[in-house]
Order: sequence, then structure tokens, then C-alpha cells
Amino acid sequence: MSESGMTSSPTANHYVSTAPFDPYAAELGGAAEGSVFNHASQLKLTWWRFKRHKPALFAGILLLFAYAMIVIVEFLAPYNVHTRDVDRIYAPPQSVHLFHDGSFVGPFVYGRTMTLDMDTLRRVYTDDKNRVEKLRFFCAGDSYRFWGMVDANVHLVCPAEGGSLFILGTDRLGRDVLSRILYGARISLTIGLLGVMTSFVLGIVIGGLAGYWGGWFDLIVQRIIEVLHSIPSIPLWLALAAIMPADWSPLVVYLGITFILGLLDWTGLARAVRSKLLALREEDYVLAAQMMGAGSSRIIGRHLIPGFMSHLIASATLTIPGMILGETTLSFLGLGLRPPITSWGVLLTEARSVNVIALYPWLLFPVVPVIVIILAFNFLGDGLRDAADPYK
Repeated sequence: MSESGMTSSPTANHYVSTAPFDPYAAELGGAAEGSVFNHASQLKLTWWRFKRHKPALFAGILLLFAYAMIVIVEFLAPYNVHTRDVDRIYAPPQSVHLFHDGSFVGPFVYGRTMTLDMDTLRRVYTDDKNRVEKLRFFCAGDSYRFWGMVDANVHLVCPAEGGSLFILGTDRLGRDVLSRILYGARISLTIGLLGVMTSFVLGIVIGGLAGYWGGWFDLIVQRIIEVLHSIPSIPLWLALAAIMPADWSPLVVYLGITFILGLLDWTGLARAVRSKLLALREEDYVLAAQMMGAGSSRIIGRHLIPGFMSHLIASATLTIPGMILGETTLSFLGLGLRPPITSWGVLLTEARSVNVIALYPWLLFPVVPVIVIILAFNFLGDGLRDAADPYK
């Protein structure tokens, strides 16, 4: 072949990467969207599913805000929880305004004058449009002890000097309803968490042992659960609450109510744990752990419970509303928390009379946060349960 007939082929440039080999690099950076989910952790998958549940996500944000609020409730409340204004007993809520006579003034309330109706002996409050009381922010007001340890008097918002600020009105002793609702949130919200922790421990321990051991222990546990379920909950609450002496300190009563609520709500969680362990105890990895000499507590705590912990957390979240309602019911009936402790149930005792509700309906305002928090926990529990379900 002649030299002129030969064609020169292009030279190929070869390159060898020195980076460590990653078998999933092409999948994670490629077009296969499902591969990202295939290699994500269980926690990340749960979070991605939970974000798609918008009501649950909003409820979680609301609950985070509520529990963050109770940390600084003394700062947020306009008044101290025990502050009384004897000149403004049963004062109706005051409206906050921004404009006065067509000009912007800023947040303010109108001053009030009180007259006594001699026919009905009711206090009648009227707004004085000539008295503009501007609100103060980050101001010095009623003194308090922050978490019972540090003396302070700084509040987020305060009334004008010599004025009043009762956004949700006052009660029969002239105490600010809004401030007492904020203080009551600390007790009502934490008693649900502590009660769930108690029932969580009892349910996991008793239900775990019943499901793993079976036999006579499982038989006894199931009969105890059936007996507890056969007793109406409210009479049982009343009987246990009546056991506590009336001379106990408020802290001991608080812990006693928490223990009672946790003692009565562990049965549902125990049955859920038992049913899971009855199926999981036959798995090969459980047999391998037994062959290696692992004890029952280690097998249950390290190998079985973590496999469905997300479901347990979701179930526990759904039981917190029951705890809050239990405390509210007992306190409303006068058998739970009692003054000077302030909770939402204690506040609702002011509205036990139909005549009081008809004359002073703002005393029912404490029921609003109860409804909102219970709905938020239900939405959050539904979202966590759906997100933790591996078959969805």
C-alpha cells in the first residue's frame, strides 16, 4: 500500500482517576431519582415522608413554639400570675388599637372607667376615648422569680404607667386571664410529657417481657390489661386522685397526678410492644443473639425495640392529648391540681357555673389552648405514624 493511501488515525487521550471508587456515585448524581431513596437512612426517609404531611408539619412547628414559650413564660406574660387588681374585677377583654383619630399612634388600649349597676349589681366598664394608653415593650413591670430561682421584672409587653392591659379580661380576683393561661401552659404541657414518659417505660418493659417470654407471664399481663380496660377511666381517675391527701404540697400533687396518668395509659403501648415482639422473636438474628449468650434484656433493648421505635414514638405522641385532657378533667372536678398551682384545668374551675359563663364568657378562654394543643398532637401523631410506616 502506498504511503499516500494510508490515513492517519487520531490519537486518543487516556485518563485514569486516582479518586477512590464509589459504586453509587453514578446513581446519586444520575437521572435515577429512586436511587437516592434506596441509599438513604431510615431516619432521612422518615423525615422526607413527614415533610409531605403538611398538617403534621404545621402542628409540629406549633408545638415546638408552645414548648419553647413555656421556658420564658415569666417574660412573655404581662403580669405576674398572682397579681390582683381589685379595681378591675371581672373586667372584659381590652382591644389593642393602632390608630387614634385617623393618625397612627402604635399599639395602645383605651383607658377604662368602672361604674356599678345598682339594679343588677354588676360592674360596667366603658372605654374612655380620651385616654390613650400606649403599650410598652421590653419594659419593667411586675417582679417575678424566673423558674423560681432568679429575681427579675422585665416583660415583653407592659401596660402604660398607671394603666391596664387585660387582653383576655380578668377573673373574680382581678387577675389577668392571659398571664394565667401562659403560666398554666407550663404545667399542662409538661404533665403530658412526664406522664407519657412513665407510660412509655412501663409499656416497653412490661409489654416487651410479655411478648418475648410469653407463657404464664404473658397470660397474667394480658388479664391485668383487660381488667384495667374494663374499668371506666374517669371513675378510676377520681378514685386514685382522691387517695392523695389534701395537705400534700403542690409539687407532690403534681408528681402524683403525673404518676396516675402514666399508670393508667401504659396498657395500649404494652399491647403494641407485645404484638411486635411476638413476631420478631422468631427472627434469625434473635436466635443468633441467643446462641451467642445474650440475655433477655439485651435482646429486647438492643435488637428488638429499636426495630420499631419510630412506631412507639408515634403511638406515644398520640397518647399525650389524653394525658392533657386527664389533668384538665381532674383539676376541673377539683380532684387534681389545686391552687396555688396554675394549670388550664385549674383555670377552667372558674367557669363551672352556668351563670358565670353567661355573665363573663371570657373565663372560658383557657379551653382554647386545650383544643388547639390536642388537635396539634393528633395531627403530629398521625404524621409520624404515616412517616414511620415502612409499607407506605
